[in-house]
Amino acid sequence: MWRKSVRKRLWYTTVHNELMASGIPANRLAFLVLCGLAVWLSLPPCPACAQATTKRLFLKDGSYPLATKWQTQGDRVHYFGAERNEWEDIPSSLVDWNATNQYEKDRAAGKMAPEAVELDQELQAERQQEELKSPHVAPGLRLPPEGGVYALDTYLAQAELVPLDQTGGEVNRHTAHNVLRGVINPVAGAKHTIELPGPSSKIQIHAALPAIYINLDATAEEDEPSKPAAAELPWDRFRIVRAQVKGDKRIVGAIKTAVYGKVSQDQDAIPANAEQLGEGWIKLTPKSPLDPGEYAVAEMLGKQGMNSYVWDFGVHPDAPANLAVIKPDSTELKKSTSQPEELQQRK
Repeated sequence: MWRKSVRKRLWYTTVHNELMASGIPANRLAFLVLCGLAVWLSLPPCPACAQATTKRLFLKDGSYPLATKWQTQGDRVHYFGAERNEWEDIPSSLVDWNATNQYEKDRAAGKMAPEAVELDQELQAERQQEELKSPHVAPGLRLPPEGGVYALDTYLAQAELVPLDQTGGEVNRHTAHNVLRGVINPVAGAKHTIELPGPSSKIQIHAALPAIYINLDATAEEDEPSKPAAAELPWDRFRIVRAQVKGDKRIVGAIKTAVYGKVSQDQDAIPANAEQLGEGWIKLTPKSPLDPGEYAVAEMLGKQGMNSYVWDFGVHPDAPANLAVIKPDSTELKKSTSQPEELQQRK
């Protein structure tokens, strides 16, 4: 937002003027300021800190960095910045304590200025939008906004998201989470099986009741902006199927075509609940714990048959750790498990 950009420019201008008075050589000062500005502006806003109660540390020039808490240490103010989600320092001579304390009193009394109310509403809208794109699935753990297919696993008593890749044919690695469709449509009287190479998947889930999160719409819009929109498919088109291991292959399904043209699909589907979440996400949860073995998430395309490219995984509680996983954010996890600030103040 423009208001944040203005605050940052005012912030760096003030710090620059303060440091100029310290006697640091101009060339070194310019290098330090530019490096700090580049690092700050390159970092995205932190959704975890946006959820905490933000305060305004007003400066004498009228600007204010957003912070959750601060403390005075000598001639510096040590504060936890809400935009970068880390501790930062500022000369105490730059802080307008009267304005800062008055703002906190007004907010506690419900006497916020119109521009303050507007900013809080904007922050709330940003939090809601972030939650739609990246829903929470466990304490401190969010789904990535770019979409994909993920299994919610538990390893060593910690929740983690495990990305599932498509298997069954050549996958275009130039675009993330590329959704390939190789529909098997056999001729009359024929039967085709969908086989995956190898007796087991490289992804092994430890939880017996994993939730599968699917969002293919986010990457489809980014990967193919020039293609006309395809016909909308039903959101509950995904199934969890059991794979039958035969030698060095896994059979995940078959499609049969009768002599009179009727196409029938044959998969060992696992009963599951499908639920729609915000911004295109679908949650697929087995109705009962999965037995140890090999499985896959399959996409059903109606009369066209089954997508031959599936997202395969195994379920084995004693399997080693998966390498590429998304772990809970430690800062957000601490906030979700900590007591509310009001209770801490009463102690």
